[in-house]
Amino acid sequence: METSGLEVVATPIGHLGDLSPRAAEALARADAVACEDTRRTGRLMEHIGAHPPLVSLHEHNERDRIPALVSRLEAGENLALVSDAGTPLVSDPGFRLVRAAREAGIRVTPIPGPSALLAALMGAGIPSDRFCFEGFLPAKAGARRQRLDGLAREARTLVFFEAPHRIEACLADLVEILGGDRPATLARELTKRHETFLGPDLAGVAAAVTADPDQRRGEMVLVVGGAPPPDPDALDEATCRLVTRLAAELPPRRAAAVAADLTGARRNTLYRYLQEGEGDR
Repeated sequence: METSGLEVVATPIGHLGDLSPRAAEALARADAVACEDTRRTGRLMEHIGAHPPLVSLHEHNERDRIPALVSRLEAGENLALVSDAGTPLVSDPGFRLVRAAREAGIRVTPIPGPSALLAALMGAGIPSDRFCFEGFLPAKAGARRQRLDGLAREARTLVFFEAPHRIEACLADLVEILGGDRPATLARELTKRHETFLGPDLAGVAAAVTADPDQRRGEMVLVVGGAPPPDPDALDEATCRLVTRLAAELPPRRAAAVAADLTGARRNTLYRYLQEGEGDR
């Protein structure tokens, strides 16, 4: 076994029993552990009886700390990288160190394990064959709503992290923009004593969170079903105007065919629209 390099280690998101033996071994043999919060990681080290030096590495100092860490790796040291909880680099710092290590020709070994993202999908009961992880939505309302507008037609399941003090406002925006009947599950305090799953849709989740202050506490992952497929026979206002104008100059079948080529709408749907007299021609 190689004894030098960077090991990216997944740690428990709550239940300490989820730390794998391989992860515990990696942390125990590390010459140093790069972590977001040395106090939090220190408690995990105490749990496994390991005492490697801890080096803080977070979003505010990552760029400055990388050269020294890479130098240690190049000198033959074995370093571990962890986040406060779960799988590193998932909405957490660390990718810059991994990239720098790879560019320096240093071995990088992922040691998989707990992930709040995957745990939420496992318990949500919402399709997970295709999903889109969006991390944390913008904190400011305008930017958040703009992001949600861009996701409104996304067919894949959506997964978000959210902070307790923003969850009510976030859910209100989701209900308004995506619709209260969109399937959804709020997974809270995963693997911990007060683990809960709220559903079955955005309206239900929003109501539960508003009614119970306890549901506005702890770590949260929100899983939202993707947009339903569009109705192939639905015509928007612009398409209706176009086919109506064309029908004023062309026979209905020809007008429907031309409009179909221009818009992608179904020719039979356009022709039926004209035949039913809904066009003002």
